[in-house]
Amino acid sequence: MSRRAYYVYVIALAPEVLNNAKFRRRNPRSSSRSECLYVGSSVHPPDMRFEQHLNGYKSNRFVERHGLELRPKLYDRYNPIDSRVEAEKLERYLAERLQTQGYAVWTG
Repeated sequence: MSRRAYYVYVIALAPEVLNNAKFRRRNPRSSSRSECLYVGSSVHPPDMRFEQHLNGYKSNRFVERHGLELRPKLYDRYNPIDSRVEAEKLERYLAERLQTQGYAVWTG
């Protein structure tokens, strides 16, 4: 029996997402020059999960409305992941790390 793999992924969001008060509250140090990102984890490979978001399937509203592209350079080295628990931990870690680097970040 093969083991199931999990993935983390990062999606670039259009800067207009900063017009959303909830997004800005989660990113109080962001500015109009901050690159906006969504960080997620899934049992699906990143490209498939991104398409699901854009098509409204179990989508985050910021990704559905403002998703631009995947940012594999920010997540490729972490994948694949052996368990959902580890993927979810890594999702939180990656989101916090990117936010401390100056990105405006939303995560599930």
